Amino acid sequence: MKPSDIGKLNNHVKGILCIIAAAAGFSLMTFFVRISGDIPTMQKVFFRNAVALVIAVTTLIVKKEKLYIAKGNRFDILMRCLFGTSGLIANFYAIDRLDLSDANMLNKLSPFFAIIMSIPILKEKPSKTDIGATVIAFIGALLIVRPSGNNLQLIPALVGLYGGFGAGLAYVFVRRLGKKGERTSVIVLCFSLFSCLVALPYLIFDYHHMEATQLLYLIFAGIAAAVGQFGITSAYKFAPAKDISVFDYTQVIFAATWGLIFLGEIPVPLSIAGYIIIIGVAFFRWYLARKKA
Repeated sequence: MKPSDIGKLNNHVKGILCIIAAAAGFSLMTFFVRISGDIPTMQKVFFRNAVALVIAVTTLIVKKEKLYIAKGNRFDILMRCLFGTSGLIANFYAIDRLDLSDANMLNKLSPFFAIIMSIPILKEKPSKTDIGATVIAFIGALLIVRPSGNNLQLIPALVGLYGGFGAGLAYVFVRRLGKKGERTSVIVLCFSLFSCLVALPYLIFDYHHMEATQLLYLIFAGIAAAVGQFGITSAYKFAPAKDISVFDYTQVIFAATWGLIFLGEIPVPLSIAGYIIIIGVAFFRWYLARKKA
């Protein structure tokens, strides 16, 4: 093996480790949001994003960068903020009402929604494999949502499904911003600030008293989310998405572990079948991308 091959292998391993760390971070974020207790969803959204906002502002200050958005990027920034925030609110709503693993898996449908929305927005034509994978993934999602008149979790599941859609559409606009050369720190700062401003009126007029432990849990949620953001950004610097993206689905495994150990949650068989289908399709797409490369 050549030294250059060893270097590539090391970067590949680093990418995998970083994306697994990101998955652990995001799963812990959902866990801390859940155990923070009976607090309004918008209040949780505010404190989660306030931590990210502080980190983003600090990053700009340390790097001595100016907060400036090119005129041609402003609409894309607004759309990223709008759909990212609404998706996050929907995800937090689902986290409080579904098993952690179910809520995380519905959110992990975002790549498949991104495939669909990339057609009109980015003018990207998906392959037949992508189309087939998306259809099968949504069949898996139906097993998690389980639409029936007697299912008391139907509404939270549908809201969680929108959370995946919002995240997927937000990622499409992030990708378009990346093609235009917009800085990651600016995108994160705008999203965090927008989310805080949306949640602020609810915080002012419908603030619920929090115990010190609840506030601490929400701060931990923000820190865990920051770990996830930095981890996933670093991962894609070390290795291309086609090589490591499938490892992002370890988030569902982490979430199921926290739910089982600390909350006594045991996914129902239909949900487990849904996980297997969605993760299996993601793995198949990853395998084909590797084989083609």
